[in-house]
Amino acid sequence: MNFRSYLKDKFWYIYLFIFSYAFIIFLFLAFKLKQELIISVSVIIFIFFILSILIDFFKKKSFYNELLVNIKNLDKAYLVLETLEKPNFYEGKLLYEALYEINKSMSENVKNLKLQVDDFKEYVEMWIHEVKIPISSLVLMQHNHKNEFSKEQISQIKRIENYVEQILYYVRQETAEKDYLINEVSLKKIINKVLLKNKYDILENNINLIVDTSAFNVSTDSKWLEFIINQIINNSIKYKKDIKDSYIKISMMNYKDKLDLIIEDNGIGISDSDIPLVFKKSFTGQNGRIKSKSTGMGLFIAKSLCDKLGHKIKIESKENEYTRVIITFCKNLYFDVVK
Repeated sequence: MNFRSYLKDKFWYIYLFIFSYAFIIFLFLAFKLKQELIISVSVIIFIFFILSILIDFFKKKSFYNELLVNIKNLDKAYLVLETLEKPNFYEGKLLYEALYEINKSMSENVKNLKLQVDDFKEYVEMWIHEVKIPISSLVLMQHNHKNEFSKEQISQIKRIENYVEQILYYVRQETAEKDYLINEVSLKKIINKVLLKNKYDILENNINLIVDTSAFNVSTDSKWLEFIINQIINNSIKYKKDIKDSYIKISMMNYKDKLDLIIEDNGIGISDSDIPLVFKKSFTGQNGRIKSKSTGMGLFIAKSLCDKLGHKIKIESKENEYTRVIITFCKNLYFDVVK
């Protein structure tokens, strides 16, 4: 709170005081009071006036400065009322009560909106689980009657299954910790499960699969990690180049303080300008214009889940040469080789 700005705000108050003071002096002179008395009264009036201005300024300055500093420092500025004591001057009390009513109204609205969002999420989850039943039936029919399904039909069923799964994980990502089950699991088994799930697409696209993994156990949620790896494998398939020696290579690097899972392909790659943005929500970049099926959600969800699991994920790529995704399990999150 600036003193000069405060005085500007008090302009009419000061103007009226000076006018009143001049009128009082005029009366004193009109009644021919002694000069010593006039000077003494003038000094007392000025002292009291200046003291009242200073006391009022510093009292308000303390409250408003605290208000502004707390708003600036809080991540959630709407909680600022909780950090303040109720002021002892009238204007401050009015502001405090107004903030209280605003905060109360906002809290009620947020609560109602949260209930609506939670209801919507519950409905979406319920719908997803219901729609997965006919999808599973179609997948089973496809396996039992392969000759009756065309390659395009099989591909479309797989796409529907992947998109439905993506919706489910997206809806759950904000509260994913409620669905976590952290266990010591075999990383190799999870990789094999994902590859088995994608075997038809890998064969259909003539992709060479190179798997060089060891029997490491990691402390994670197998379901979430399976989804993350599946998104990466799907991207490798989706963004392959039309060449004979296309490959997906999966390997591990065991360091003293971490374990890296590396998934590499020699597909169309990612431009340097897009690399920093690949984990952004709905970002498709240049490749999204090449492949119209891109949604930009897979890597966003994968990154969000990795953050919640405590894993790190990064992407290295060179356009038209390779893409390398590295998932890092820190030392306290993995166990040594189990054979």
